[in-house]
Amino acid sequence: MKKSVIARIKEWARLNSLWVLHFNSGACNGCDIEILDALTPRYDVERFGIRLKASPRHADVLLASGPVNHQSAARLKRIYDQMPDPKIVIAVGTCACSGGVFRGCYNIHSGIDSAVPVDAYITGCPVKPEAIIDAVAKLINKVKAA
Repeated sequence: MKKSVIARIKEWARLNSLWVLHFNSGACNGCDIEILDALTPRYDVERFGIRLKASPRHADVLLASGPVNHQSAARLKRIYDQMPDPKIVIAVGTCACSGGVFRGCYNIHSGIDSAVPVDAYITGCPVKPEAIIDAVAKLINKVKAA
């Protein structure tokens, strides 16, 4: 079945202007600094159409850092549910992927995937901004191919 012209225009606009929401579920702030560094003019991610947004209702990509603890699990799920479809979730850093150094603590569930489905995992402590940009660009190409 062929897509309508309006559906193709919406898909084109969405893929060429991804808006990112940053969520920290209790990390040490090392990955958060690198996420914000990736969004600075030094790396110029706006050439890909990527912009930081504060509202989950306007965001297409959720960059989550830190392990999921008892307090942040419900908030993370609520933010994920507020995002419009299709939504992309990226776990940034070892703590977001598996719990990292906080794994085994009394209040830690695990990584981000214990609360929401994750599309990409970027390991490292802390991650490099280039790795974050590479993951977002690869996910854009994956969504375009689908």
